[in-house]
Amino acid sequence: MSELPQLDEQQVLPMEEETTGYEVISSDEVDRTVASIEEMMSRIQSENIRAILDEAADEIYSLVYSESLHDAEAA
Repeated sequence: MSELPQLDEQQVLPMEEETTGYEVISSDEVDRTVASIEEMMSRIQSENIRAILDEAADEIYSLVYSESLHDAEAA
């Protein structure tokens, strides 16, 4: 397992678009991430861990799709 870099409280991850304050996240990246989480969930025995991963997958999915769905419904 590789070590992830640790961020202290003062460090901030850079954004792609600093002028807008929004990070650009593609639907492909969201799809890959959610698929990876779902695949991991299939190997986890703990109901508590699966529930947390399911919530994370829902949150990640909503980064792209809830806004697109809302825009489509408004049209």
